[in-house]
Amino acid sequence: MRPAEWIRDFRNRLVGDPRFRARVEKSKLTQWLANRQAERLFALCTGFVHSQILVAFVSLGLPARLAQGALDLDELADATGLPRKRLARLLDGAGALDLVEPRTGGRWALGPLGAALLENDGLARLVLHHDALYRDLADPVALVAGAAESGRLRRYWAYADRDCPGEADGAAVAGYTRTMAASQAMIAAQVVDDSSFADRRRLLDIGGGDGTFAIAAARRWPALRVTVADLPAVAALARDNIGRAGLEDRIETIALDFLRDPLPAGHDCATLVRILHDHDDAAVARLLEAARAALTPGGRLLVVEPMAGGDAGGRLVKAYFSLYLLAMGQGRPRTPAELTASLETAGFEKIRLTSPLAGIVSRVLRADNPA
Repeated sequence: MRPAEWIRDFRNRLVGDPRFRARVEKSKLTQWLANRQAERLFALCTGFVHSQILVAFVSLGLPARLAQGALDLDELADATGLPRKRLARLLDGAGALDLVEPRTGGRWALGPLGAALLENDGLARLVLHHDALYRDLADPVALVAGAAESGRLRRYWAYADRDCPGEADGAAVAGYTRTMAASQAMIAAQVVDDSSFADRRRLLDIGGGDGTFAIAAARRWPALRVTVADLPAVAALARDNIGRAGLEDRIETIALDFLRDPLPAGHDCATLVRILHDHDDAAVARLLEAARAALTPGGRLLVVEPMAGGDAGGRLVKAYFSLYLLAMGQGRPRTPAELTASLETAGFEKIRLTSPLAGIVSRVLRADNPA
């Protein structure tokens, strides 16, 4: 056994000993540690309640209702149609989570986290689509065992539940494409700020969804021509968006299944924006090999992903996506080191992690195709 593991086992024996905990709780020197541990355990027990307060807060449209200023309980009860006393309980809970905050005269205003939801359609959609995840998590042991009967989240992500994802029609892909697109704008803006395409001429956006990222990149870099490659039904949505943006002369769409069909070649840069974590290791290996084949010598690949890790944000990513992707039926969160190893196996070089974008939301790995 390694020394570090022995120390951790010894720590756990102490923490699990009621007599040791009693001594820690009584000592003024160590009470803070006992209190912190208790708070973390209680947070684990109450996390589901917190998420449901958030769902109710968003479902009732409270961010928009409070955006213009504080309202009293009667005004909010009239606006939501909820009984005054029961709404007060919800607001108390939301206040404890900084979604709202009390003001003078019995009024309620947005708190700092509630204000962060304003003009953030991506986050609001994510919160509301979690209804499918929560139903799948009603029996988490059954979910982990593979015996859960719901599969709501798997059905929501239409490509995850099909042997041939390319056969999914527009109705099947519309829901998840809208959810991805709503949050993609923020990611796209941050990626084009973080990563310059000034020296690039042809970008291949693999799994580019409705074209949100392609549009952002084309607008930022006028000399860049972009190809969006995605499933036929999704590519059709992308064409519509690109046309509305007036960029059809610089952005083309290609309908394909990127795990089965060859990617178009001749690009000096390519992007995989929130794609790899949705797929298992074998699929990731195939996709990275295909991406490299699509690049010219010296071409650059950007992998934009929520990445697991040892820091606070990385641990949240790992905990959340481990069960989310299990419910979806495929994929797993990966660390930068794991993604780097996969990129090296595919033949990429000069792999480096750039600055985290929105921290937990995504980070960027940049890799080069050998010249």
